[in-house]
Amino acid sequence: MNEVRIFQPTKNAMQSGRANSRKWVLEYEPTEARRADPLMGWISSGDMENSQVRLRFASKEEAIAFADKKGLAYQVAEPKRRTFKPKNYSNNFSSRFRFE
Repeated sequence: MNEVRIFQPTKNAMQSGRANSRKWVLEYEPTEARRADPLMGWISSGDMENSQVRLRFASKEEAIAFADKKGLAYQVAEPKRRTFKPKNYSNNFSSRFRFE
Protein backbone atom coordinates (compact mmCIF):
# COMPACT_ATOMS: atom_id res chain seq x y z
CA MET A 1 0.00 0.00 0.00
CA ASN A 2 1.29 3.46 -0.89
CA GLU A 3 2.09 5.86 1.92
CA VAL A 4 1.56 9.59 1.42
CA ARG A 5 2.28 12.68 3.47
CA ILE A 6 -0.13 15.63 3.71
CA PHE A 7 1.35 18.96 4.79
CA GLN A 8 1.40 22.71 4.25
CA PRO A 9 4.69 23.81 2.66
CA THR A 10 6.75 26.47 4.41
CA LYS A 11 7.76 29.66 2.72
CA ASN A 12 11.32 29.55 1.43
CA ALA A 13 13.95 32.21 2.03
CA MET A 14 13.52 33.71 -1.44
CA GLN A 15 9.84 34.57 -0.89
CA SER A 16 8.55 37.61 0.90
CA GLY A 17 4.86 36.71 0.69
CA ARG A 18 2.99 33.65 1.93
CA ALA A 19 0.64 33.08 -1.03
CA ASN A 20 1.73 29.53 -1.96
CA SER A 21 2.09 28.35 1.64
CA ARG A 22 -1.66 28.34 2.31
CA LYS A 23 -2.41 25.28 0.15
CA TRP A 24 -2.04 21.68 1.31
CA VAL A 25 0.25 19.25 -0.51
CA LEU A 26 -0.09 15.47 -0.88
CA GLU A 27 3.27 13.84 -1.59
CA TYR A 28 4.27 10.17 -1.85
CA GLU A 29 6.82 8.81 0.62
CA PRO A 30 9.99 7.49 -1.04
CA THR A 31 10.09 3.75 -1.63
CA GLU A 32 13.63 3.70 -3.00
CA ALA A 33 16.77 5.53 -1.90
CA ARG A 34 18.30 8.17 -4.15
CA ARG A 35 21.70 7.40 -5.60
CA ALA A 36 24.41 9.17 -7.56
CA ASP A 37 24.79 8.28 -11.22
CA PRO A 38 28.31 6.84 -11.66
CA LEU A 39 28.95 8.61 -14.98
CA MET A 40 27.48 12.10 -14.51
CA GLY A 41 27.19 12.31 -10.73
CA TRP A 42 23.55 13.38 -10.87
CA ILE A 43 21.30 12.29 -8.03
CA SER A 44 18.44 10.09 -9.26
CA SER A 45 15.93 7.50 -8.22
CA GLY A 46 13.93 4.83 -10.03
CA ASP A 47 10.82 5.83 -8.05
CA MET A 48 8.72 8.10 -10.27
CA GLU A 49 5.88 8.66 -7.77
CA ASN A 50 8.22 10.06 -5.14
CA SER A 51 9.97 12.61 -7.31
CA GLN A 52 7.31 13.71 -9.78
CA VAL A 53 3.84 13.42 -8.23
CA ARG A 54 2.89 16.29 -5.92
CA LEU A 55 -0.77 17.22 -5.65
CA ARG A 56 -2.05 20.52 -4.23
CA PHE A 57 -5.37 21.00 -2.45
CA ALA A 58 -7.18 24.05 -1.08
CA SER A 59 -7.83 22.42 2.30
CA LYS A 60 -6.58 19.58 4.48
CA GLU A 61 -10.00 17.90 4.33
CA GLU A 62 -9.84 17.73 0.51
CA ALA A 63 -6.42 16.08 0.63
CA ILE A 64 -7.58 13.54 3.21
CA ALA A 65 -10.72 12.78 1.18
CA PHE A 66 -8.57 12.17 -1.92
CA ALA A 67 -6.24 9.81 0.00
CA ASP A 68 -9.24 7.91 1.41
CA LYS A 69 -10.87 7.65 -2.02
CA LYS A 70 -7.70 6.22 -3.57
CA GLY A 71 -7.05 3.87 -0.62
CA LEU A 72 -3.77 5.52 0.39
CA ALA A 73 -2.36 5.38 3.91
CA TYR A 74 -1.54 8.94 4.96
CA GLN A 75 0.15 11.01 7.64
CA VAL A 76 -0.93 14.59 8.29
CA ALA A 77 1.82 16.99 9.39
CA GLU A 78 0.19 19.96 11.10
CA PRO A 79 1.92 23.30 10.39
CA LYS A 80 3.67 25.23 13.11
CA ARG A 81 1.96 28.54 13.81
CA ARG A 82 3.88 31.76 13.24
CA THR A 83 4.53 34.01 16.18
CA PHE A 84 4.70 37.72 15.52
CA LYS A 85 7.00 39.82 17.67
CA PRO A 86 6.25 43.52 17.23
CA LYS A 87 9.41 45.57 16.90
CA ASN A 88 9.98 49.27 17.04
CA TYR A 89 12.84 51.01 15.26
CA SER A 90 13.26 53.52 18.09
CA ASN A 91 14.17 50.70 20.52
CA ASN A 92 17.55 50.49 18.75
CA PHE A 93 18.45 53.88 20.24
CA SER A 94 16.76 53.61 23.63
CA SER A 95 18.91 53.30 26.76
CA ARG A 96 16.48 50.70 28.20
CA PHE A 97 17.19 48.21 25.41
CA ARG A 98 21.00 48.25 25.30
CA PHE A 99 22.67 45.00 24.34
CA GLU A 100 25.86 44.44 26.28
